[in-house]
Amino acid sequence: MSAPEPAARRPDRQVVKIVALVAFLVLALIYYFIRLGGLAIAYIADGGFAGIAIGIGMLLLPVVGVWIVWTTLQAALAHQHLARRIDEEGLEVDTSALPRRPSGRIERPAADALFAQIKTEWEADPDNWRSSYRLARAYDYAGDRTRAREAMRRAVALEKLEREA
Repeated sequence: MSAPEPAARRPDRQVVKIVALVAFLVLALIYYFIRLGGLAIAYIADGGFAGIAIGIGMLLLPVVGVWIVWTTLQAALAHQHLARRIDEEGLEVDTSALPRRPSGRIERPAADALFAQIKTEWEADPDNWRSSYRLARAYDYAGDRTRAREAMRRAVALEKLEREA
């Protein structure tokens, strides 16, 4: 009988559940794309103008779908990499003392105050991926998902430049 793995080496249950869910969804999409491709070929084989047009359109859907899945997974892995690095460096945005709604979301005035503080930090060092990451988190807490995604893309790009240098 082997000794149990140390807690630091055991995968977190939440992470395992998320990976399993993502794997299931990717497999379901692959199945869907195969079925859709077969149906598209049947429409094209029918030979009519409408059937060929619909078949070609249906063949394009899996291509777009694969691209969406690929870019989403790439972004998720890049964000996870940054989150791990930020956590290791002890720079994650601390929201533990902020007041929360019954839903668990941070109350708006507190989120806005946190955002203002972190934006000031970012303005002092906008070319640092860490400050861009923290800004993305602050945007997310403030409810501005569009700007959060933009800031996170910037953080990913800046971190990649730092790694390559």
